[in-house]
This record gives sequence, C-alpha cells and structure tokens, in this order.
Amino acid sequence: MKTHRLLPFAALLLASTLLTGCGYNRLVSLKQQTDSSWADVENVYQRRADLVPNLVKTVEGAANFEKDTLTQVIQARQQVNNIKVDPNSPPATPEAMAAFQQTQDQLSSALSRLLVTVERYPDIKANANFRDLQAQLEGTENRITVERRKFNESVQQYNTATKQFPTVIYSGFLGFKERPYFAARAGADQAPEVDFNFGGSGAPGS
Repeated sequence: MKTHRLLPFAALLLASTLLTGCGYNRLVSLKQQTDSSWADVENVYQRRADLVPNLVKTVEGAANFEKDTLTQVIQARQQVNNIKVDPNSPPATPEAMAAFQQTQDQLSSALSRLLVTVERYPDIKANANFRDLQAQLEGTENRITVERRKFNESVQQYNTATKQFPTVIYSGFLGFKERPYFAARAGADQAPEVDFNFGGSGAPGS
C-alpha cells in the first residue's frame, strides 16, 4: 500500500529529472531573457513617446509652421498610446507584434517628416531647446534600433531551443510557445532620399 502511494511521487521525481536533463531550465532562462529584452525595447519606445509633447510644443510656436505635420505626429503618438501591451512580456502572436510595430513605425515616419520640415525654419533650428530635443530623439532612435536587434536575437535563441530535440516534444505542452520577431521596416535596406531643395517657394518669409 505504501509503495502504491509512493508511485506518483516517484513518477513526478523522474519526470522532473528528465525535463531538467532535456533542457527545461534552459527554456525558462531563455524565456526570461526575451522578457528582459522586451522590457528594454518598451523602455526606449516610451522614452521617445515622452519626448514628443515637448518637441511639438517647441515647434508649434513657430510662425506659419505646417500644422498638418504636427497633427500627424500628435495622432501617431496617440495611436501608440492606444496599443495596450504588457511591458514585461512581448506580444504573443505575429498579429499582435505587427500591430505594435505598425503604430511605432508610423510615429517614426511622422517624426522624420517633422525633422525634415524643420529644415525650412532657421529660427527653430537655432532654438537651443529644439536642438537638445532633436539630439535626444536621434539618440533614442539609435537605441530603439539596438534594442530591437537584441530582442530579435534573444527570440531567435529561444525559438531555436523550443524546436530542438528533445525539448520540442514537451515545450509547447508546457507553454513555451514560439515568439514573434520584429520585422524589418519596409525599405530599411535602402538609404532614405532626403531632399532639402525647397526652391524657396514654400519657405516662410520667402
């Protein structure tokens, strides 16, 4: 009778030993690594979003500044705020990741257009506060690129581990699902064309 009661415990101990030997602990470690990398991604994206209000406030005071450009930035930032994600865990599906990335890329595009438009306004470019915000924004964009790459690398390691034998036998059953990557931005392999030759026709005071 006592032997019968001990069987479940022995089976549990055996299963625990087998899972540990087959890489269960490594899966846990890699999953935590992707969570940590995601938190770093979220942190730099949030920093960029926090810079936007001050940037808009600095620019909108300029006479005759294109209001449509500012509106695009404001709306893009609002869309970013509307996407609810867990700051401690990355989106679980490719669709959720794509939705997150799309809103962030829209804000990137809107900010890029804003900075190009500012080239028409010497007074704004000469504003020390704007120059400081621009430098912070450029630094943040660089950090976003770095953190996204690090996140993709950690996801690659995690996804590879879940598909290797013998962990592939039990990884899905235990909740170690494949995680989506950040996709490369469209045209990221090509240098952007920036034209500062406005011909003087649209420049303020021309």
